[in-house]
Amino acid sequence: MNKRMFKSMLLIWLLMPVTYLFAQSVADPNFRFETEHARYKNGKGPLVRYDEGHNNPFTLKGQYAAFAKVLEADGYQLETNRQAITAETLTDARVFVTVNALHDLDNWGAQTGSAYTDEEVETLYDWVQRGGSLFLITDQMPAAGSAGKLAARFGFALINGFAQRKDGQPEIFSRNRGNLTGNPVTDAAGFAIDSIRFWVGTGFVPPPDAIIVSSLGEDYEVSLASDGSKISGKGLVNSAILQCGRGRVCLIADAGPFYAILRGIKSEKRGMNHPDAMQNARFLLNILHWLDTP
Repeated sequence: MNKRMFKSMLLIWLLMPVTYLFAQSVADPNFRFETEHARYKNGKGPLVRYDEGHNNPFTLKGQYAAFAKVLEADGYQLETNRQAITAETLTDARVFVTVNALHDLDNWGAQTGSAYTDEEVETLYDWVQRGGSLFLITDQMPAAGSAGKLAARFGFALINGFAQRKDGQPEIFSRNRGNLTGNPVTDAAGFAIDSIRFWVGTGFVPPPDAIIVSSLGEDYEVSLASDGSKISGKGLVNSAILQCGRGRVCLIADAGPFYAILRGIKSEKRGMNHPDAMQNARFLLNILHWLDTP
């Protein structure tokens, strides 16, 4: 495909409403998750507050229903937040999760406006400094552009674009391939992770003191939302963790690993229900366990 054709296709895609694109998939009603080793019994675990107040298309009763099932099976308490982020909304939460927040729900363009106000960004930063934990999940453009300011407050430089393997093969991140590292998340005692699956997403440059979990590398190209040009995935990562003051942050640059959806007219499985993603649910819980550790 030549560059002019690529840019034309990109423009058509950018002009599609976000709501239309997400409507092409539904939560898999048959997804189940069970564990014999729940971290918390009888749903008495820490409170995880889930953001649904920033044009988040993935809700706990919608396409992120599987995310809720996995956490609840492990004993976590889950509550949604549809209000502005304030010190009061964070008071009783151990972990705050925000997924694919968008500045403008009806515009799939090269958004650079923040989904979060300056006050919300500072509130979250101060809360993490004092011991809270932030789980920031974003995705390909425009989500990355909308989350850029919040990520930057913690030192992450998100790329507003979309990352794809040059060879079009499935996005497997594994120890054998060298694009999944050994770290506190993947080396959790008794629950080591050897392989996970992603679906497109984007990349970012982590701060020096972050711990890289998975990386893109030279097998990837990232198409930029601004002009359709491409940059190499070398030096870019798509998941990392960070100790920040007394708190913790995890940034994942793809929402795909943690849903379980049926996509398109053929109801193709994507996410934790996919055969390539058998360890994704455990990967999710390992992240939560790391985040909720004081």
